[in-house]
Amino acid sequence: MNQRGVTVWLTGLSGAGKTTIANKLEGALRQRGLKVEVLDGDIVRTHLSKGLGFSKEDRDTNIKRIGYVCKLLSRSGVVAISAAISPYREIRDYNRTQIENFIEIYVKCSLEKLVERDVKGLYRKALAGEIKNFTGVSDPYEEPLNAEIVVESDRETVEESIRKIVEYLESREFTPSSNGRLISVRT
Repeated sequence: MNQRGVTVWLTGLSGAGKTTIANKLEGALRQRGLKVEVLDGDIVRTHLSKGLGFSKEDRDTNIKRIGYVCKLLSRSGVVAISAAISPYREIRDYNRTQIENFIEIYVKCSLEKLVERDVKGLYRKALAGEIKNFTGVSDPYEEPLNAEIVVESDRETVEESIRKIVEYLESREFTPSSNGRLISVRT
């Protein structure tokens, strides 16, 4: 199989499971012999976007930078997986227009479950007003309107979410099927 590049864009609130899903997806795709790179929002902020704050302008710049790197990777035949909150629909849509094969995945999780999972207590602090500009609490998160895939991390196992994503990638011929043959489904 000649590998086709694609960007898999995981978006969702902090703690929803984007990084976990990205890393498990990376492993599943590498097992199929694909070239894969993960751009995790937290790691990108310490290297590619060091010095940016959390204003809307800085967040937009960060997401555009991640999108640009994904564009270069996928254009070169790599599966680029972005795991970043990317709170604003306009910038996600901008990246969609810039990247030829762009698949948006909404990692959906209820606020109640996010608070329950939050070992650092950031949501509790944000809800108490102790943290300003916290996405999903005191700063907006705009849910995708037309994501190709929605995974509900508070209702599905990580394995169920990965299976849903891989099946989608198989159906669009971005990865060989589990039996080694491509599934020929066109949409």
